[in-house]
Amino acid sequence: MPALNADERTTLTDWLDFHRTTLAMKCAGLDQRQLREESVPPSTLSLLGLVQHLTEVERHWFRRVLTGEELPKVYGDGNAAVTDEQDISQRYGSFEVAAEANPEQALAAWRSEIQHADANCAGLSLDATGTLMGQTVSLRWIYVHMIEEYARHNGHADLLRERIDGTTGF
Repeated sequence: MPALNADERTTLTDWLDFHRTTLAMKCAGLDQRQLREESVPPSTLSLLGLVQHLTEVERHWFRRVLTGEELPKVYGDGNAAVTDEQDISQRYGSFEVAAEANPEQALAAWRSEIQHADANCAGLSLDATGTLMGQTVSLRWIYVHMIEEYARHNGHADLLRERIDGTTGF
């Protein structure tokens, strides 16, 4: 549970960590088939798809935007350059999971991006900025956006997990 009365930085990082932990808990104890299980047609949304998507989102905001790293996508056409002009689905990839996708590797890649994100943010002021589409964006804004992004997708994860095995709660 995030601190109930903390400074701004602690509040933001605690909430982001809470949502990251929530996603990990939604995936815990499931086998490969269950992690790949799609919601309902025509949607291809799955827990594994959410993990892959959030891997790309972490990489995009905390590495490409915040620190200016020129990195390919983790999934899809990994050699293609990622540009600000691409729409969201091109930058982050879809939620579809390739047949050869390995859940353990996907979870490890997601955790690795989280480690990079945390390392990139360590020691930076919330007023530190990166660049997106020629505009500056603050670390504060990135944290708020990431909390929103995880909260939205954790709602999806709640429904997916309940459909898989009836587990509810965070």
